[in-house]
Amino acid sequence: MTGNNNQGSKGYLFSIVLVAVIGGLLFGYDTAVISGAEKGLQAFFMGAKDFVYTDFMHGITSSSALIGCVIGAAISGFLASRLGRKKSLIMAGIFFFLSALGSYAPEFLFFEKGVPSFSLLVAFNLYRVLGGIGVGLASAICPMYIAEVAPSNLRGTLVSWNQFAIIFGQLVVYFVNFMILGDHIAPAIQKVAEGINQIMNPGEAQWMIKTGWRYMFVSEAVPAGLFTVLLFLVPETPRYLAMTGKDEQALYILSKINGQNKAQAILAEIKETVTEKTEKLFTYGWLVIFVGIMLSVFQQAVGINAVLYFAPRIFESLGMGNPMMQTVLMGIVNITFTLVAIFTVEKWGRKPLLIWGSLGMALGAAGVAVTSVASALPPVVAVISIMVYSASFMFSWGPICWVLISEIFPNTIRGAAVAIAVAFQWIFNFIVSSTFLPMYNMSLGSMENFGHAFTYGLYGVICVLAAIFVWKLVPETKGKTLEDMSKLWKKEK
Repeated sequence: MTGNNNQGSKGYLFSIVLVAVIGGLLFGYDTAVISGAEKGLQAFFMGAKDFVYTDFMHGITSSSALIGCVIGAAISGFLASRLGRKKSLIMAGIFFFLSALGSYAPEFLFFEKGVPSFSLLVAFNLYRVLGGIGVGLASAICPMYIAEVAPSNLRGTLVSWNQFAIIFGQLVVYFVNFMILGDHIAPAIQKVAEGINQIMNPGEAQWMIKTGWRYMFVSEAVPAGLFTVLLFLVPETPRYLAMTGKDEQALYILSKINGQNKAQAILAEIKETVTEKTEKLFTYGWLVIFVGIMLSVFQQAVGINAVLYFAPRIFESLGMGNPMMQTVLMGIVNITFTLVAIFTVEKWGRKPLLIWGSLGMALGAAGVAVTSVASALPPVVAVISIMVYSASFMFSWGPICWVLISEIFPNTIRGAAVAIAVAFQWIFNFIVSSTFLPMYNMSLGSMENFGHAFTYGLYGVICVLAAIFVWKLVPETKGKTLEDMSKLWKKEK
């Protein structure tokens, strides 16, 4: 069952990677769809008769998918090891699809259509959590899948395409939300004296309150269905096949990707590292696990997802025209700078991109903090600073964190170690996203924008700490095979 082409087929490799990165697109789509829908959703539940929908509740509802992300990431290692990478991704696709339908019509079977209530809020959040489980699985297993099928000289580039897909998914949903909103008006929410939010233009925004946010969520069903169907056409990863004793199938896939001669050598290397496939998590010491966890923590603690989730609201607070248009512009900037990482990661290496990106983010965050308290500066300075902050993330922590998490762990502990690292990522994503609005809206005496300055100042300090962490502790993995990771961390013990 070996291939005949000694050069391998890049077309075959790229086709199966393309299917895998649709999981990244869904990751970005699902996490960013809330940015356009959250104000209509907030206004809808503010109409409930049986409870008061507070700012705090809205923060939890806007971030509830992240609870599912933590669960999905936590179980990803178990599922990837027991079911395989491919079947686990199929499960994620099904979760995406069901979540899109459920978020569109959370009343299904149990509640009256269009009547907000606390029970309906719980049901909606459960559907969002289900989608989050799909995101958690995809976020851990898509990069793992790509890393395990890619040759070492292309691994960084191909895994970086997964981040491109995440950002592209966010850009797509920004456009979709923009098109769905059309000529309709998003509700204006204002905090009144008692601390309860009030809808300022409910009549004009009625379509968005009743229907618009539903269309935004259900639009995800299209890419989710496509992803699930296409996964049946791709193979399991050769490294998982080898670890489960299916050497002949593994050799066949390796031959189609790398050519028959290279495939034999790669399979031999894989077999050398999987002979002790029951190795414990800390077999290679605590440092490799710590580095993986902290890569995930810093990727979220720098605050990027809070900006992405609430981008329209942030731009609106800065008085910048059509906030959805500014959000689309930011999406285009993000796509452009993600391409910078894709085309430089194998040339410049992982560490330099992470360090320079951290410093660029710190500069952008500082710019937003300063303009928040310096009223003489025009709002466009803050917008440019946010763009610098976001662009710096996109060529560094966005793609490179996923590259490193998918490759730094030795084969025998990769499933469990990736699951732990990605679970921490989603835990901190939830912490950052759920605390952003309360911090951002803080005031101190006469300083109305104190919260803006404090929030971005805090993110800027964390960015500097991230640069120091990478400089001191993260190894450079450019040009190394996945099998080299066992040797690298044994030296570090």
